[in-house]
Amino acid sequence: MAVEIPVQKTQRSVMNVSSFKGIDLTNAPANVAAGRSPNAPNMIRDVPGKVRKRMGFTTVATYTDKINGRYYLNGIELLHVGDKLFADGEQVYSGMQNERSSGVQINGKMYIFDGLNALVYGEFDESNAAKKLLDIAYVPTVVISREPTGGGTDYEPINLLSPKWCEMFRGNGTATDYQLSFDSLDSTAVQVEMMNSDGEWTGKTENTDFTVDRAKGIVHFTSAPPEPPVAGQDNVKITASKTREGSADKVNKCNICTLYGVNGSPDRIFVSGNPDFKNYDWYSQYNDPTFFGDLWYSVLGQDDSRIVGYSIVNDMLAAHKDRAENGRNVILRKGDMVQDGETEQAAFPVTGMLQGNGAIAPHSFAFLGTEPVFLTELGVFALTPQDTTGERFSQNRSFYIDKALEDEPNKADAYGFVYKDMYFLAMNSGIYILDGQVKTYEKGRPYSTYQYECYYWPGLNARVLWESEDGALCFGTTDGKINKFATDPESITSYNDNGQPIEAWWETPDFSGEQFYMNKTVRYFATRLAAHSQTSLKLFGQIKGAWKLLRESITKARYFSWPQLTWSKFSWSGDMTPKTIGMKIKVKKVDKVRFKLYNAELNEPFGIYEYAIEYRESGKYKR
Repeated sequence: MAVEIPVQKTQRSVMNVSSFKGIDLTNAPANVAAGRSPNAPNMIRDVPGKVRKRMGFTTVATYTDKINGRYYLNGIELLHVGDKLFADGEQVYSGMQNERSSGVQINGKMYIFDGLNALVYGEFDESNAAKKLLDIAYVPTVVISREPTGGGTDYEPINLLSPKWCEMFRGNGTATDYQLSFDSLDSTAVQVEMMNSDGEWTGKTENTDFTVDRAKGIVHFTSAPPEPPVAGQDNVKITASKTREGSADKVNKCNICTLYGVNGSPDRIFVSGNPDFKNYDWYSQYNDPTFFGDLWYSVLGQDDSRIVGYSIVNDMLAAHKDRAENGRNVILRKGDMVQDGETEQAAFPVTGMLQGNGAIAPHSFAFLGTEPVFLTELGVFALTPQDTTGERFSQNRSFYIDKALEDEPNKADAYGFVYKDMYFLAMNSGIYILDGQVKTYEKGRPYSTYQYECYYWPGLNARVLWESEDGALCFGTTDGKINKFATDPESITSYNDNGQPIEAWWETPDFSGEQFYMNKTVRYFATRLAAHSQTSLKLFGQIKGAWKLLRESITKARYFSWPQLTWSKFSWSGDMTPKTIGMKIKVKKVDKVRFKLYNAELNEPFGIYEYAIEYRESGKYKR
């Protein structure tokens, strides 16, 4: 008697992905989570959980050399191009260092540090030219209440930026020789003023009213200055000059800067980056960057570890050093007023040091939300308080692109900028992006509270990034171009780079079904795309290591729109909601497959909401 054996039918399975996060360039494609992509060039987060093609850029200006910096002051755009500075396209200075510069605005003027000469741009005269700080440097009064033979009360320090200084004396009616605090004066004319009986200052002439022994620093009057009209008041003012080799270069050779002051107020400029003083920084007078006192500096850590950049942490200034500092790479200072004799002076003592990875890129520092972020050899890190103790630590934030960042050359040249809620890191020819709005805990980085989702845009050659006054993201290139990204995601004209199509796609992770060793047969692929008057999709599959075009959908996600009508892409549909596109495909007896949702058409938006794969598993995979 025959026995009928029932045939076990192979069950159909479905894998559905409805939430997208970002790229994962660190894990192997087989280990990438379903909502991420091992390769998705020129894609970006749309609304949380959905992705789209980035918008394109237009070249709005072209210069003859690389773009080294961009600044904005009182409605004027300043561009550091090659060795020149331009204000709204007009050259206002020549002779800058042809490298990236840093700048800050204070008191209605822009101060720029390029590592060669500290500059200031603002309202000075009708020439509209930028000036060296040396040319407008403050002349300090170093001593007051001085007798002709010496003494007196120290008042202000010597200005590193100026060879000149002033001293205030009290005449006694008999002395004709007035001893200055310094000898070896230079050939600059000595200036003398005396207070007359009406309390007014009057100038005197060298070699007529007085002579100068420059070697000894003595001013000899032809007749003795009188006693002051008011007892105890200084009545002789002498301004002299002494060249101090290398003094001004301590500031001029700096190329990084930040604003910081007492209790965290942004009223002083701190500068560093001088290659001759790697672990030094200097700070200016309160609200006067033309005055850098010779005593207003700090020596931070060891001299074999340079200061790379700054962050502001609450009301403290964090100086980031490179990895040569043996792990204690963030030095914290706090500004306060301290008693110095009869007066109060600003002081910035070290209050702590943080363990963490050393910074490597001076121009990578930015604030993403409330977090200071910066580039290290191990990726993008942030200074963040530990939840349990309130102490601050350096934590990794770029796990999903760390492997790619590790393989990039010239990391010290990276440039970081925060636009809206994303951190853009320009490095070599591409831009890596950290999405500050989407955070994920990653078990691969257990000592970091979360990671930012990431994206990558290749081939842009961005050197400097900024936001224009009308809210657009802009970038300058090594070949002198100023490019501006479009801002209207609904316009079809936003989706081209200077008239060229943008190639974008989203690769799925390697799909291995429920059992990786079983044969997979995929017969159906579905996706939901953002609808638009002009959009399309090509679906590729990587089968046994080779990419193959599986299906193409040209019209199904389109709708009719008179304002954006292109007859070659005409559609009768009036449905503007996301469109579901189902495609029958043939992928047979594979152990894994990877799909690519692709668009490289000119002036075509491209947004992905979700996708699904229908498949069956049967039999052991053999090859």
